[in-house]
Amino acid sequence: MQVKRRLAYPNFKKKHQGGSAEFTKSAFKFKDKQIYLAKCTEPLPIRWSRQIPEACDPSTVTVRLHPSGRWHISIRFDDPTIKPLPVTDKAIGIDLGISSLVITSDGDKVSNPKHFKKHYRRLRKAQKSLSRKQKGSKNREKARIKVARIHAQITDSRKDHLHKLTTQLVRENQTIVVENLAVKNMVKNPKLSQAISDVSWGEITRQLAYKCRWYGRNYIEIDRWFPSSKRCSNCGYIAEKMPLNVREWDCPDCGTHHDRDINASKNILAAGLAVSVCRATIRPEQSKSVKAGAEPRKGKKQKPKS
Repeated sequence: MQVKRRLAYPNFKKKHQGGSAEFTKSAFKFKDKQIYLAKCTEPLPIRWSRQIPEACDPSTVTVRLHPSGRWHISIRFDDPTIKPLPVTDKAIGIDLGISSLVITSDGDKVSNPKHFKKHYRRLRKAQKSLSRKQKGSKNREKARIKVARIHAQITDSRKDHLHKLTTQLVRENQTIVVENLAVKNMVKNPKLSQAISDVSWGEITRQLAYKCRWYGRNYIEIDRWFPSSKRCSNCGYIAEKMPLNVREWDCPDCGTHHDRDINASKNILAAGLAVSVCRATIRPEQSKSVKAGAEPRKGKKQKPKS
């Protein structure tokens, strides 16, 4: 049976957006920690960002041009130096926030560095200068590169901070539990989109996931609809409403005073451990088919439980 393919209009790319090229093993040579691309007699002038293992045997090489004018090269290989860390009995639940980037079930809070805010004035000035330049001129290209470099500086500082943070969390804990957040839907809120994009929740969970695989840790994601903020971590009481402006509250059932974020991280940890140990459900109201792993029916949109 022949399937008809629907043809669409091509997606044109911007001239200065940058691009990438991937070279397989037959299109490059790796010798003495130097890379020779096909039809190139001289090796690429590379400044390595990290130490390359002696037994490194790359399978692919990707060369990319950043919009700021920087060239990056990445190689894919099996690193024999990555080994599982010593087993520990410590487990931690993590609640992601804006004012505090990471809140743990131990009561620790990691403040938000606000990388975008630190460079906001420089970026605004550079973007104003770019908007005044004539299109197609060399001065406009110089202004565009200046704006792209500021964005690259923000991205680099953010990734550096997140890598150090996630590595520390993975090294200190055997089990890490987080919420499966729908970041793409959350950034649709115009009041919080910039702040949510700056904290990079998706990048945090991505780094935690692959670093846990590398170092033999347990990474657990719980359902995004689990009422972690509404639930009392002491007695299990679930409040009817919990607006975002309520940062502390007292449980009307047991009288325990809660910090909203720390209480949520404790509930996240308890839910994750319940799933990992006995495969218990973390949503008492869900159906048997959903418990068994079936996808929920698509229909009327559900409102999130804060």
